[in-house]
Amino acid sequence: MGRPAKKSAELTEIVKENGASSPLNNSKKRGRPSISKEEGAKKIKLALEAKKIKLDFRHNRGCGHVLTVGQGDTGQLGLGEDIMEKARPGLIPDIEDAVDVVAGGMHSCYLNNKGEVYTFGCNDEGALGRVVAEEEECFLPGKVDIVGRVVQLSAGDSHTAALTEDGHVFAWGTFRDSSGHIGLIKEGIQPTPVRLLSNVFVKKISSGSDHIVALTMEGEIYTFGNSEQGQLGRVPEMFAHRGGRRGLEYLLTPDKLRVKPKSTVFTDVWAGSYNTIASTTDGRMMVCGLNNYYQMGIGPSKGICFFMPTRSVSLEESKMTALCLGQHHTLIINGKDNVAAIGRADYGRLGLGEDAKDAESPAALPSLKDQKIVEVGCGTAVSYAVTDDGKCYSWGMGTNGQLGTGAEDDVSTPHLMESKQLQNRSVIAVSSGGQHTVLLVKDN
Repeated sequence: MGRPAKKSAELTEIVKENGASSPLNNSKKRGRPSISKEEGAKKIKLALEAKKIKLDFRHNRGCGHVLTVGQGDTGQLGLGEDIMEKARPGLIPDIEDAVDVVAGGMHSCYLNNKGEVYTFGCNDEGALGRVVAEEEECFLPGKVDIVGRVVQLSAGDSHTAALTEDGHVFAWGTFRDSSGHIGLIKEGIQPTPVRLLSNVFVKKISSGSDHIVALTMEGEIYTFGNSEQGQLGRVPEMFAHRGGRRGLEYLLTPDKLRVKPKSTVFTDVWAGSYNTIASTTDGRMMVCGLNNYYQMGIGPSKGICFFMPTRSVSLEESKMTALCLGQHHTLIINGKDNVAAIGRADYGRLGLGEDAKDAESPAALPSLKDQKIVEVGCGTAVSYAVTDDGKCYSWGMGTNGQLGTGAEDDVSTPHLMESKQLQNRSVIAVSSGGQHTVLLVKDN
């Protein structure tokens, strides 16, 4: 036999990290091995490949400043303790290198071009991932200590997650259900980042209100968190509330989403408030979770909650390239780079006009048909679309000032966001939380 390509110590460390039995250790142990030789070899191969893979930021549209709009009574606007609301986008000072933004329920995060994470807003349940001595410190961005260069963020009501360039997932905060806290990796609040999914390498993460989904480099999906509406896609209804007799560990321990055939490979995944949607290499769109307003593209005759993955034919027919899920509605970018909406029509969140009815299948937005859309965003009852030339359109409920119109009136069709802070700037990305919205912009 020839010499191993890697040094023994280095390969052994990789094996240990991935939970496989080392082929370099010939000593026999009693009992059944934890995994087969084939699985062990597969994990080693993946680990070695992962050492070569460096994930990059989720888009290549540049970097710049962070703007916030809406309600900010817990500091989620990042504008200091004296500014509790903004009806038009406000500029957070001293940020010029942001590459991504994420809005949680009552907190916000941004990622800079060095791969560093900053958070601000409500920290009652650990969503900021950093120790805060005084409440005033929550009102301004503060750095989160994470090992590695972060390339992607996601956030829910009371948790935040980060993905590093090496495919490692970190998270902090807690999940909640209808009865209160359920924990993140165990009961209680996780106040600082902890690594999850240590045995796999991940290339995308996404957060719902109280669950996280992760897409691995092998095309597998892991889910964990609250499952009351079926959003984990792997927990039968009888165990949906707190894991039933199996307990919380059943929900909080990440496990695979399983669909037939077993050879299925997933290509992308998205999480909504109470949903999970995934695409496969063979063109299927698999959905699970809450469908009370047909927001997953499945008609009313099929049911309200799907606890196991189910095909959405209407999503498949839309030839979608990207999507974003709100509480009761979904926006998709179809194959023509146009926006279509599905789900609940109240407050104008679908953008289809004042007299619009709930949409059971993707309905194109006529007012944006001539725009090339590169990103969509959803809040609880608000919607956004970003064009390739840096314009941002908003529509939906105006009560919290999230639409950036300067008023609190609902907007039933897409409205071009305009303000002093948007002059001579292009919008790169947008993310909306419970009562506020965060935008990433660059100078023209």
